[in-house]
Amino acid sequence: MTLRSWAWIALAVLVIGVLAVVAWPGGDPSAADRAHAIASELKCMECQGLSVADSSAPTSKAIRADIKRRIAAGESDDAIRQVYVDTYGSVILLQPQSSGISLIVWVLPVVVLVGGTAGVFFTLRRNRREPRLHATEADELLVEREREHDHDHDHDQDATQ
Repeated sequence: MTLRSWAWIALAVLVIGVLAVVAWPGGDPSAADRAHAIASELKCMECQGLSVADSSAPTSKAIRADIKRRIAAGESDDAIRQVYVDTYGSVILLQPQSSGISLIVWVLPVVVLVGGTAGVFFTLRRNRREPRLHATEADELLVEREREHDHDHDHDQDATQ
């Protein structure tokens, strides 16, 4: 193997290692961690662009307290999220749901961008493979005759004026 191959292998091992460390679950989260995670996913209905976890609005404080109460009562994270979606609608979620029209709205632009890029790539690739057309001797002779004819025609017009 060449030095370049070893460099690529080392890079791949490094990337896989980093992804494994980042993605590996760290055990069961505490109740406070769960409450913060859920509150971070919900939009403050009084604030512009803040999550319930980041907001100090009275509604957000009440939602945080309710989330902690529901966690203590043993409700799952999904069940708690669903309570708020049922109450406020899907607009309360900071991240779009991964189903229905929301999925289309978020995925369609990516699909169009990838499709357009692929179309440009294949068009350029096809044009590069097609042979370049060169003028034949007969074509060049025809062009030269036309130029001479146009040149003679221009001189004839100048002479008559």
